[in-house]
Amino acid sequence: MVNMVDHNKKKLISVLSLLLVSGFLITSLASYYVARSTLRSRIEKSELPLTSDNIYSEIQRDLLRPVFISSLMAHDTFLRDWILNGERDNSLITKYLKEIKEKYNTVTSFFVSEKSRRYYYAGGILKKVKINEPRDEWYFRVREMDKQYEINVDPDMANRDAMTIFVNYKVHDYNNNFIGATGVGLTVSAVKKLIESYQGRYGRVVYFVNKKGKIVLHGSAFPRKSKNIRETRGLSEHSGNILSGKISTFSYQHRGNTVHVNTRFIPEFQWYLVVEQTENRAIENIRYALIVNLGLCALVTLIIILLTNITISFYQKRLEKMATVDNLTETYNRHAFEALFSQAIKELQREHEPVSIVLFDLDLFKNINDEYGHLAGDSIIRGVAGIVQESIRDSDILCRWGGEEFIIILKRCGIQDAFLKAEEIRSAVKSSTFRYEEREISVAISLGVAEYRQDDTKDSVLRRADRALYRAKNNGRNRTEKEDTV
Repeated sequence: MVNMVDHNKKKLISVLSLLLVSGFLITSLASYYVARSTLRSRIEKSELPLTSDNIYSEIQRDLLRPVFISSLMAHDTFLRDWILNGERDNSLITKYLKEIKEKYNTVTSFFVSEKSRRYYYAGGILKKVKINEPRDEWYFRVREMDKQYEINVDPDMANRDAMTIFVNYKVHDYNNNFIGATGVGLTVSAVKKLIESYQGRYGRVVYFVNKKGKIVLHGSAFPRKSKNIRETRGLSEHSGNILSGKISTFSYQHRGNTVHVNTRFIPEFQWYLVVEQTENRAIENIRYALIVNLGLCALVTLIIILLTNITISFYQKRLEKMATVDNLTETYNRHAFEALFSQAIKELQREHEPVSIVLFDLDLFKNINDEYGHLAGDSIIRGVAGIVQESIRDSDILCRWGGEEFIIILKRCGIQDAFLKAEEIRSAVKSSTFRYEEREISVAISLGVAEYRQDDTKDSVLRRADRALYRAKNNGRNRTEKEDTV
């Protein structure tokens, strides 16, 4: 019976644990996937486009500024008048270019005359440009182009051949005739620092792509080995969208990470601005939150299961006690006797040791109730039970059979030893005096003893003990009788 109750308790706790763990796990995982989906949507629809807009604004401020300076130079009346007046006094143009360079903090400023083909810069005359010189190809390209300016990356002879981003602007006279090219330059390293500053502020990867898909500018910690987006895994299938000139937002996988991309065309440079954002850091925060939630769920589950187990065990013990223990005497009740006697018989069959029972009740107990009252009777029943409990061994079992009647299971005890133990109990009760409301009450008990036999049942051995008790009553009470030997 106890094993069945324990089994049911374990089953209940297992089911409750499974429900709690499943509920917490489903809730936590659902929250994780919803948060991840929301994060990706926010990156693609809000964060990344907004960052791209901000970077584009800063590019217009930082990188398009040289275009504005070059435009001012190309339309400067001093420059045009000096050219048209025959390029006299070279110190004037040198001073002019030096002031432009220092005022606008450019790495170089220059002017090339169509008439003299001289290349002027802040330090004087650098050289004469020649049509068959590869390094002067840019000038003749600018002279023939329809646009007013171009942005080109070339080594700067005036700055130790440092790679420089030049803004080459056409200069016309007042009749719109081409008279030369002017402009300023920024070193590529300076532009890279600008890109790195964008990346540092916004936590994004920023780079520029030309119309052929070549990656022309990027920061020093650029994560790509390929120099063309058409050959870059993950980007190649989107290269058409990037080079279409439209604002494009998409995502791709790179080394197991999801990378979100926003692109736009910058007409002033004829380049495409590409801004990338990995979701790793944000996803790691969500994953960390998931792990924390799962840990808290596990802790809450453990606490709930522990409290449930304690509560069930507490009430189980109370119910077991209510079901098996007599409230008045704190001894086992008749219901418990069924299970305890069956267990004792199983031990007998396993160990081949004798088992005897003693059935007894209080003599003339009705007279005690009539004379002293039922409360006094209850007090005496408790007292007798206490004396008997002290007289038997720990392995023996005392049960209240009903009313003033009790039964004792004596393990490893044959009929003779059981009889002696019964006599010892009878003598102990007879020699005791019970007090109730300052009144002394003496009681006696009659006992019947029987030993379990090979072919016995519970009822048959009880009948023999009951007949022995009946003889004890008929033979004058306050005595012990053994079972019939027949």
